[in-house]
Amino acid sequence: MNLETKLPKVGTTIFSVMSQLALEHKAVNLGQGFPDFEPPEALREALARAMAEGKNQYAPGIGTAPLREQIALKTGRLYGRELDPAAEVTVTSGATEALFAAIAATVRAGEEVIVFDPAYDSYEPAIELQGARAVHIPLTLPDFAIDWQCVRDAVTPRTRMILVNSPHNPSGAVLSAADLDELAAVVRGTDIVVLSDEVYEHIVYDGAPHQSVLRHPELAARSIVVSSFGKTYHCTGWKVGYAVAPAALSAEFRKVHQYLTFCTFHPAQAAFAEFLASAPEHYLELPAFYQAKRDRFRALLAPSRLKLLDVPGGYFQLVDYSAISDKDDLAFSEWLVKEGGVAAIPLAPFYETPPGARLLRLCFAKSDATMEAAAERLCRL
Repeated sequence: MNLETKLPKVGTTIFSVMSQLALEHKAVNLGQGFPDFEPPEALREALARAMAEGKNQYAPGIGTAPLREQIALKTGRLYGRELDPAAEVTVTSGATEALFAAIAATVRAGEEVIVFDPAYDSYEPAIELQGARAVHIPLTLPDFAIDWQCVRDAVTPRTRMILVNSPHNPSGAVLSAADLDELAAVVRGTDIVVLSDEVYEHIVYDGAPHQSVLRHPELAARSIVVSSFGKTYHCTGWKVGYAVAPAALSAEFRKVHQYLTFCTFHPAQAAFAEFLASAPEHYLELPAFYQAKRDRFRALLAPSRLKLLDVPGGYFQLVDYSAISDKDDLAFSEWLVKEGGVAAIPLAPFYETPPGARLLRLCFAKSDATMEAAAERLCRL
């Protein structure tokens, strides 16, 4: 059979490749972005209880009412955005599903979606599968900021969506209130939809507030905002996320969602609803929890020859290895896992046109023992 691929540029993700190499070479895995510690005990107990109570069949397609209500309450408390949980909140099978459904629901063949490089690797395939084109705008180095004049120059009558990500993966950069004003000015008077990937919303450091587009009424009225329970509650394997959007956008989003996954793991929804109601301090204390890990990891790496970039948000540390090697980042990351015993993620796969920077992404959502083992090896380079 002659099968022509619809995604000719897509192979195995860099995250799977590096995790497999880490297993093969018994390396410390700081590549794939998952915690190596457990979710809160009370949350795990709530999950077991939900299963024991019989919540093991299909959940409502848009998510259970108690969970959507808790999401709406949290959004109101944090961002001042009052939501209708019946019409504006949809629970999804992870943030990746929500991102795909948002793009599939709103972007048509021949249209364009502006993305910012380095961009998370699931964005472009979702765009291409709609017959649309990703328009890549590089973030400015070394601070990974958006050049808003470049954005204005990139907008055409075909521009259907602008996709932003804050805190940003892989850099940890965060959008400011001024950035939101710039974005609003760009889309004002157009039919452009904003898709905001905010899965690290509760991991912003040094006392700074997360600048969700939901804080900005003009943007919130035309945006789909995607969040992740897995990132917030240390349970990435549960694959539960959600999307917040105005009723009209949510209605279109749900048309795709119902045929993509239909509904999401019922016991986890019950557990999250219970835990959100009983332990809101978890997400409120998360910035301090991860800031301690960030600072610990940076202190452990201080004696190394790696240059540490600033980390305003998220749980990744970018390091410049140019004092150690002149290899490109793909070659160096392969060398590092085989010879240095540490798995990291190169930035080249996040770019349409890699800038040639000697940068790697290291995940510090890890136990002290894991960070110490990795740092010991990195300091020997």
